[in-house]
Amino acid sequence: MPNMKNVKMKLVQGFTALILSINLTPNAIAQENTTQSLDEKVVSTRIGDLEFTHDFEKGYPTNETVDLLYNEMDFQRATQAYIWATPYVSFLAWQESFQKELGLKNGQIILQETYKDKLGGLTYNTTTPYALTFIEIHEDPWIMEIPEGGVRGSASNSWQIGLYAITKPGKYMFVGPETKIPDSAEKDGYIIINSNTNTVLTGVRLMSKDAKVRQQVLENIKVYPYSELPNPNPRGYIRTDERPWMGAAPRGIEYFELLSKGININGPIHERDRLYMAMLRPLGIERGKEFNPTPEQAEILQEAAIVGEAMTKAIDFAGTERIVDALYSEGSMWENATTSPPDQRRENYDALDGRAAWFYEAVTNDIAMHGLVNGGWGQVYLTTYKDHDGDWLDGDESYRLHLPSTPPAEAFWSITLYEVNTRTIINNTSEKADISSRHNFITNKDGSIDLYFGPKCPKGMENNWIQTEKGRAWFPYFRFYSPEKSVVEREWILPDIEKVKSEIL
Repeated sequence: MPNMKNVKMKLVQGFTALILSINLTPNAIAQENTTQSLDEKVVSTRIGDLEFTHDFEKGYPTNETVDLLYNEMDFQRATQAYIWATPYVSFLAWQESFQKELGLKNGQIILQETYKDKLGGLTYNTTTPYALTFIEIHEDPWIMEIPEGGVRGSASNSWQIGLYAITKPGKYMFVGPETKIPDSAEKDGYIIINSNTNTVLTGVRLMSKDAKVRQQVLENIKVYPYSELPNPNPRGYIRTDERPWMGAAPRGIEYFELLSKGININGPIHERDRLYMAMLRPLGIERGKEFNPTPEQAEILQEAAIVGEAMTKAIDFAGTERIVDALYSEGSMWENATTSPPDQRRENYDALDGRAAWFYEAVTNDIAMHGLVNGGWGQVYLTTYKDHDGDWLDGDESYRLHLPSTPPAEAFWSITLYEVNTRTIINNTSEKADISSRHNFITNKDGSIDLYFGPKCPKGMENNWIQTEKGRAWFPYFRFYSPEKSVVEREWILPDIEKVKSEIL
């Protein structure tokens, strides 16, 4: 066997001889690999020609070059600010839609339980009803009483950072960044939840299969300001009543308009966000200032919103290898959907891309949603955007998901289809977006299950089919509620979605 040290030495010597034979030093090679020599007045770059009074190294940039560079800086910073603001603007759009389109008041609960109720929600679970409320806490602590009866949910601040998992009965007190905790709060048995934004969202799923039990639980959830004690006036609940609404973030310059509005109403600027605020200031977005961009700023922001969303789509739909925790199983097209920790922090950095991937297509985040990394407690959410062949899922095609056995979930399992356009439940003429273990479906003789997705239903498989719409892309969420050990340890692997041949349709 050759001595590897000698082999490496001979390779280095040979490479050095090659450099000398063509009269190039290593530094010269590095210069040869640059796109442009820096000893000229004009340097060509990906953003255009940059001109200097002498050359790049010894001269000043011309006025035209300064304008070009500032324009590009503002554009690049705006695209990155789009990615950074994804969870925040999504939250603001959701809250604004509830208030303007559904008439939700501060502290009121809104019940959403039907297919049409949920059409505006980002990757809503269609199997269980939601009880949601936005609470303004900048002047007074607010109380939320959760009764017995079975709920799963959480509280989040305006950046959708998980504040607390709401899974048990109790009295929860929400305190804002500028409100004072009452001295007797702990003694009185309150679970104190501190928020560093002036608005919090609470959302719980009503888990009972019994509609009467769910209604009783809903009626016994009480939300009111602490200052009303000892005789509070709970704000009660309203129903969506299948009225149209849309929780997806706006496109174009409206995205940044909503961001500016949120910055001005939602408490102090967080320390981690100060650099982004510096980037936004030259674009007319600044705390304490009305959003009134110049025509040039508006043009930059309009284009940045398009490119920023395109970048976010890439992060979300094709980011498995870039994002921590996204990998589900080697070789599988499925991935773990919950790519941001509840506090949005990794050991040495904030989960910038991970939270963009999650909050572009979803809302809220708590530790119970991370079953693959928390040891199996709560839920597991899997998603995919491609079929077994690596092709993007498309509403024009027909597909099958062959489950080798009943998915191992102690509570229930479900699969729901969503629109890529809005990331809301698929809006089809059959008014059905999901199949779950709580539904009736056909099981094969060997215990396996075949589920179908496409514009046309295979004969006799209506209960096993979700309709897709031609001309629109879609993606699924597969949820395990109380996943069994075999799911968490990847012993039971969810198979890929596969195209089906036309003859079976």
